[in-house]
Amino acid sequence: MENQPNQPQQINIKITDEILEGRYANMMQVMHTKEEFILDFANVVPPQGIMTARVITSPGHMKRIIKALQENLERYEKSFGTVNEAEAPKGMPFPMV
Repeated sequence: MENQPNQPQQINIKITDEILEGRYANMMQVMHTKEEFILDFANVVPPQGIMTARVITSPGHMKRIIKALQENLERYEKSFGTVNEAEAPKGMPFPMV
């Protein structure tokens, strides 16, 4: 049986217990090359921090990620009210968000 052109394909994704736990991050650094974006997530408690995850993706997927984040933030704010932007961290050796 062929997939219909307008029907989404179902994809089963396996996830380990370790990944399912999630990782806390209160900072993120974004770098890029022509071919990819690199997102480093860190948990920082001054005077130190630890890198908790690194995500590498293509520019096209990065655009989709940004769109999905924006749409979800808008839905969140409609349900729970405006979110105030967190203050930028001080004293970091490199720019992080």
